[in-house]
Amino acid sequence: MATKSNTGRQQEDSEFEDRVIHINRCAKVVKGGRRFSFAAIVVVGDKKGQVGVGLGKAGEVPEAIKKAGKQAKKNLIRVPLDVGHSIPHEAVGHWGASQVLLRPAPEGTGIIASSVVRAILEVAGVQNILTKSLRRDNPHNVVKATFDALLGLRSFSQIAQNRGKTIQEMLG
Repeated sequence: MATKSNTGRQQEDSEFEDRVIHINRCAKVVKGGRRFSFAAIVVVGDKKGQVGVGLGKAGEVPEAIKKAGKQAKKNLIRVPLDVGHSIPHEAVGHWGASQVLLRPAPEGTGIIASSVVRAILEVAGVQNILTKSLRRDNPHNVVKATFDALLGLRSFSQIAQNRGKTIQEMLG
């Protein structure tokens, strides 16, 4: 799926959009000075309900971002979306000391969220949602808490199927 552009570089055509959430610089002190390494958290998604996150570490920032993007594409999950491009029900995710609350919102609300949670929800395709990042705000833990909440979501049809009923029976 690689095409050549007129500059001669290889460009990858992909249906996924990626966002860099956080870049951390780490320094190791050696005899000649400091040696830096970088860690990047990247989230990828298709804006249709698929989203994944990855962590990449390297000596240079672009290489760390590339590694994180590759890992994120391996860790994709499916997020159930309702007709208003929101989530079907409220969910709370926990990871470490972080806690994230996701609440569905009516059409036209937009994404009310912190920068980390916003990046995840935008690439997932959610357009209307209210969120609150509770307790700690370490980007690593907030990302994993958000994914914990997204993994806890179930669509209306999944709930009906688990109960052995049709959607019409559920609606009464």
